[in-house]
Order: sequence, then structure tokens, then C-alpha cells
Amino acid sequence: MIDQFFEFAQNHPLLVGAFLIVLVAWLGYEFMRGNHGVDCSEATTLVNREDGVIVDIRDAKDFKEGHIAGARNIPQSRLDERLAELDKFKDKPIVVVCKHGQSSGIAVAKLTKAGFARAAKLKGGMAQWQADSLPVVRK
Repeated sequence: MIDQFFEFAQNHPLLVGAFLIVLVAWLGYEFMRGNHGVDCSEATTLVNREDGVIVDIRDAKDFKEGHIAGARNIPQSRLDERLAELDKFKDKPIVVVCKHGQSSGIAVAKLTKAGFARAAKLKGGMAQWQADSLPVVRK
């Protein structure tokens, strides 16, 4: 299999070179962004020891189907207009939760730009929280 890889690389140097450039650029971008998120245990520690706040950015339907206890539901589409609700938590850690941990980075960037220095996303989102068999509130 390694022989096939080297043969492919020799036959398609431009394609392999372009792939490597894109890969390095993407990795560099991810590392420069800095905030890679917190895992479930770190999120629990932030909430329990530092009075952190969980902000669930999923829509209301998904939130009602199951969410982290004490989480505030502010859908991502309404985050800009409801940002004032979080002003009293600017000095506390804020953990942003989405479905799979993909879209919460955008919300963290908005929060950071608005002055929430301790905003972080939950790695893996609610899917990871449930996979770790952590408690979920259903309403």
C-alpha cells in the first residue's frame, strides 16, 4: 500500500503538492485561532468551580429534546440580538454548546469580539456530552 502511495505521489506531484499546501494552511489557521474548546470534564469543572455558564446555541426544539442542566438556550441565529442577556457573565467562563461541536466556534468568535474573554466551545457538542453518558435534562 505504501508503494502505491509513492507511485501516486510520483505520478501526480502537483496534486500531492496542492494537498500538502492546503493541509498546512488549514492546520496553521486552526492553531492560530487558538480556542480549540474544552472537553466535557473541563466544562463541568468550569461550571462547578468557577460559576461558568453553558450557552446552548441549538434551536428550541433540539434544546427541549435534551440539554445540559442549567444551560441557557440562545439559538445561534438570534445570538447577536440576545447578547445583552449574557453581559452579566462577561467575567465568567462561558461554554458554548451546539449539536456536534462544529458551529459553536462561530458563536465563540462573536462572544470573544463582544468582550467575553473566557468563551470556549464544547468539543463534540451535545453529541459528545451524551456519548460520555453525562446527565441531560429533557423538557
